[in-house]
Amino acid sequence: MAAVTANGSARGGGSDGVPRPTNPMVTPLLTDLYQFTMAYAYWKAGKHLDRAVFDLYFRKSPFGGEFTIFGGLEECIRFIANFKITEDDIRFLRSVMPTCEDGFFEYLSSIDCSDVEVYAIPEGYVVFPKVPLMRIEGPVAVVQLLETPFLSLVNYASLVTTNAARHRLIAGKSKNLLEFGLRRAQGPDGGISASRYSYMGGFDATSNVAAGRLFGIPIRGTHSHAFVSSFMGLEEILDKTLPSSDGLNKCEDFVSLVQNWLTRIQDSSSLGSTFGETSHSELAAFTSYALAFPNSFLALVDTYDVMRSGVPNFCAVALALNDMGYKAVGIRLDSGDLAYLSVETRKFFHAIEGEFGVVGFGKMNITASNDLNEETIDALNKQGHEVDAFGIGTYLVTCYAQAALGCVFKLVEINKQPRIKLSEDVTKVSIPCKKKCYRLYGKEGYPLVDIMTGEDEPGPKVGERLLCRHPFNESKRAYVVPQQVEELLRCYWPGNSAKQREELPSIHEIRSQCIRHLERMRPDHMRRLNPTPYKVSVSPELYDFIHFLWLNEAPVGELQ
Repeated sequence: MAAVTANGSARGGGSDGVPRPTNPMVTPLLTDLYQFTMAYAYWKAGKHLDRAVFDLYFRKSPFGGEFTIFGGLEECIRFIANFKITEDDIRFLRSVMPTCEDGFFEYLSSIDCSDVEVYAIPEGYVVFPKVPLMRIEGPVAVVQLLETPFLSLVNYASLVTTNAARHRLIAGKSKNLLEFGLRRAQGPDGGISASRYSYMGGFDATSNVAAGRLFGIPIRGTHSHAFVSSFMGLEEILDKTLPSSDGLNKCEDFVSLVQNWLTRIQDSSSLGSTFGETSHSELAAFTSYALAFPNSFLALVDTYDVMRSGVPNFCAVALALNDMGYKAVGIRLDSGDLAYLSVETRKFFHAIEGEFGVVGFGKMNITASNDLNEETIDALNKQGHEVDAFGIGTYLVTCYAQAALGCVFKLVEINKQPRIKLSEDVTKVSIPCKKKCYRLYGKEGYPLVDIMTGEDEPGPKVGERLLCRHPFNESKRAYVVPQQVEELLRCYWPGNSAKQREELPSIHEIRSQCIRHLERMRPDHMRRLNPTPYKVSVSPELYDFIHFLWLNEAPVGELQ
């Protein structure tokens, strides 16, 4: 992905040097009406140029866990790089806000994000509640117009990336994870985003061809049950199959090999006793698919009966390919008892290898699908299985276990005056003022705590003991002597300032970064059930200021 420079240009961007938005639907009008009504009220009051600071953060990690993966940053930067309210937009806004003055619409047509600054945690990092994912500074009216688009771009992206990461953790490093969710996603936009952020969260490939083209994600796919049942028998192949550019141009010879191998398997005393006559339709479909893709033949084996038809038919075709100098990839199971069927299939593959001396046949790939999720993969692990790859769709892309992450966008400072949002629900009280955020690491290399400080406070130092306080609970506090200190918020859009800007990494770099961060976390924070809460704290100075401002801003009641 091209990196946006300080003035908004990008290597490899559009012809004008500005990076193009991933989704053309994400325009300044993709927002809530009240952002424009507030902008008008700010403008009317002469406050629209007041310098404001907003924090974008979430209050609780999803899926009952204790961590989240930050996603969506690049799309936010692309959005502000292209932010411009067009004449067509203005005409529409005039129609829905007919009482607003002409000067306001002239103001809207003139604004961009050149005076906005964005500081963020790098995309793909493990993040925690209350810590700002992004800090946005700029004229209050302009930054207010960024609220809804930023929340829209970050909420779903972070939720899907986290969901993907949780599936990666439960499946383990050695298994391939394939995203198959396009047909079940919430529309085309949801499908594209799901493929992108599933890959970022640790999946290996997608079935989504458009996502492969847009983002360079590896794409995978085989065939459906319809393909299998569309064939009647091998005679169709002999009558209709075109010569192959891959060298399988003697269709009759290959079909003969398949038939001979199936007969040998059936006649084998150790193999043939497990099944009788296999499906002619299925054998023809597998043969046809192998003729089309001899280097990547992977068969869906559960259209009729896995062990009595699908697996023997696959083996006959795979052995015929082997005779022709090709190697089949494996099978996919899409129904039934996946643990049992994968184990029995692996036994059959090993028996084929032993019976016919085909080296490596026992290690043939077994892919499983069929509405898989964290819970079913965990159950398969406990039962024992022989699955090499999981194809996951519905539960991944729809985030079935939790509908939304719940990010919020809160004003924390205006014209250098700290602001706080109060609530009877203490979890909804915001942490005021412009802040710096740090991650402190312990002797074993694990993160111990994230701490927020005031912008002007000195940062934590390696080897120096400091007190970390819960922002709202007086009794929760601990001393920490960090062995490593990492500042989390980095400048990704400097606006008119002279600050150096972080380059946007590629999706592959973000994926690698995500996996590294997951591996660096303490295992008890990451476990699926009853994870240990990760500590998020503030400095003693910020703690005192929060409670001072709280008392200052909260109205004092009077008892009658």
